[in-house]
Amino acid sequence: MSLSISPLNNRFIISIIFISFFIATLFSQKPLEHQKDMLHQYSGVWYSSIDAQTDSIASNPLLRMTNTPTMDKSAMFVNVEQWEDGDYDFILSEFIGYDIKTNAIIATGQNGLGEMFHGEGSFSNPNNWHMEDTDMLDNKILLVDFKFYDQTDVLVTGTTPEHKELWSTRYVKQNPKDKNIGIQLVSAHKQMQLDPEKTLRLLDRFGYSFIETFVYKDRGFYGFSPSEFKKMVNDNHLKFKGSMTFYDLPKNAEDWDNALQWWANCIDDHLEAGVEYLTTSNTNLKNLDSLEELRAYCHYYNIIGKMCAEKGLKFAYHNHADEFLKIEGKTMYDFLLKNTDSEVVSFQADLYWMHVGKADPVDYLKAFPGRFFSWHVKDYQELGESGKMDFTRYFEYAGIAGLQYVVAEVEDYNFPPLFSVERAWSYLYYSIL
Repeated sequence: MSLSISPLNNRFIISIIFISFFIATLFSQKPLEHQKDMLHQYSGVWYSSIDAQTDSIASNPLLRMTNTPTMDKSAMFVNVEQWEDGDYDFILSEFIGYDIKTNAIIATGQNGLGEMFHGEGSFSNPNNWHMEDTDMLDNKILLVDFKFYDQTDVLVTGTTPEHKELWSTRYVKQNPKDKNIGIQLVSAHKQMQLDPEKTLRLLDRFGYSFIETFVYKDRGFYGFSPSEFKKMVNDNHLKFKGSMTFYDLPKNAEDWDNALQWWANCIDDHLEAGVEYLTTSNTNLKNLDSLEELRAYCHYYNIIGKMCAEKGLKFAYHNHADEFLKIEGKTMYDFLLKNTDSEVVSFQADLYWMHVGKADPVDYLKAFPGRFFSWHVKDYQELGESGKMDFTRYFEYAGIAGLQYVVAEVEDYNFPPLFSVERAWSYLYYSIL
């Protein structure tokens, strides 16, 4: 529940807040249809805005709500605090959950005065939610309506049972960034193409600390120059740390000259953008016939890695599933790891593609310590929801792997894409890291 101050009697009136998905007509591919899924958007950390006319948050917002989801994402524990005398003080706690028998959202809690309350309601659509609160004597005490401007911005209005308005308060989500979680922007590719500024703002509010791109083209990103894109990212309180880049193995001397010039430009452009590491991948492995062909790629990656290192960038090879095929009895991924220079070529472990390739990520994390400074954390569905990936076990080996950059990625969606992207952050933050 959220907290507002009643202008009528200066008492605190508590109400539930929910957040829906972002502008359905623009960013939604699959609609939110179930009450439980809509409720999950209420998880995270929320702050009251300066006033109901803005989504700006003051340096010390009056209200802070920390809503921790349960493992199955059908309920959450809520703690509400108010800023007073230089710190946040407790004023309410509650448990909110979805009841499958009534298809309703149920809330039970206690405020700072020791008064218990009960709430019940439902969503009429992803943008509107109505709740009715009663005391423990079953007296109606408050009606609350929620109007969602986007996935992280909601106006909450409280009225008496006689529909007399008591207050109207706006809330903005701002999840914590202390666990340094990144997001691969392929997860929100269409949204970035339509409105990069707004998409980056949402990713910031979800709690992501940094981004990784895959769209470097014509010496820029999404049509912006390196400096322009860096400014946009930084203005939205994110860091541009990683980029997936692609230029295939040269075939002759002229191709080599073109390739090395392309990489030199690529490195300079990414330095201008503030990037810390580059990655590349290879979709041609399934067409190789010999280890000598694969050795040529190792030589190529060593050259690129050295060019990056000389300019202060990290370089890594990103796997898919083909790396776990064999050539001449050798697994290609093992060969790449053993025949690239560990001083200049690291590896970005895509845990999902390892699993698809019938490889156990832990085997590689243990066998090649320190080689995997970045991981793509991806699942067959939304993160943690397929039941196939043992992320808890994988992360037990983060230290030995040399993990520095945790990058969430979502490509298969059961929900609107940005809803799935936020669930990925929530899963990593609350269940894994």
